[in-house]
Amino acid sequence: MNIWILAIIIMLIAFVMTMTGRGGGNFYVLTLVIAGVSMNISASTGQFVLMCSSFMAAILFSKQKMNHWKLTLLLGVMIFVSAMAGGFLGQYFNEKILKIVFAVVMLIAAIFMLKKPKQKLKSDRKWVVSLSSNNESYQVNLLVTVPIVLLTGFISGMVGVSGGSFLVPLMILTMGVPMQVAIGTSTTLVFISAAAGFFGHFGAGLFDFNIAIPLAIGGVIGGFAGAKMALKSKPKNLKYLFAGTQIVASVIMIINVLK
Repeated sequence: MNIWILAIIIMLIAFVMTMTGRGGGNFYVLTLVIAGVSMNISASTGQFVLMCSSFMAAILFSKQKMNHWKLTLLLGVMIFVSAMAGGFLGQYFNEKILKIVFAVVMLIAAIFMLKKPKQKLKSDRKWVVSLSSNNESYQVNLLVTVPIVLLTGFISGMVGVSGGSFLVPLMILTMGVPMQVAIGTSTTLVFISAAAGFFGHFGAGLFDFNIAIPLAIGGVIGGFAGAKMALKSKPKNLKYLFAGTQIVASVIMIINVLK
């Protein structure tokens, strides 16, 4: 497939995925794998494109105060370390196993997103901390958040998907974060995760500039347009869009593995 046709496809994917706070790393990988690119190169390229597109979207969301900075800092540190480890260790996993992990992650995230959020936790409970930013306060259960975030970062770095696939449901279901704030915060975290995962892959020598640069251009354009659209969309519609795209991603990858 022509590289610029792929770039247009990536641009359209980035537009839709950025609206849900995920950036599109999962679909970037799917597109490249279907186009015949190896899983490891697809993962590293997906992380690079995701890093570029989510950076642009994160700037736009931050200007609109859709990013909870204290929450970003807490989750970002854990994601950076685990995503870099996942990106570096991804080369030691069988490609088929990577695809199966990818599909399972997408499906679980979709199911989580269709559930109703739980009530906010009381901040006086053990292992629960309260974070305030932009006149908003959210409670974080460290016993739940830490292991999920570390695993999310590792898998996203290893497989090349965006950490937002689990981060958005995590913030909405366990912290009571509004959909649009979760999207803005997740986009910044996705950038951190993608950057760490990319450098992990790059350090392992798994990267092709000839493929990545044209696709990154498409990703940046789509990411910016998607962020603009997210600002105008209803939270309920964004939630269903998130779940729907997750299900599609998991089904396509499972079919691809079974071929």
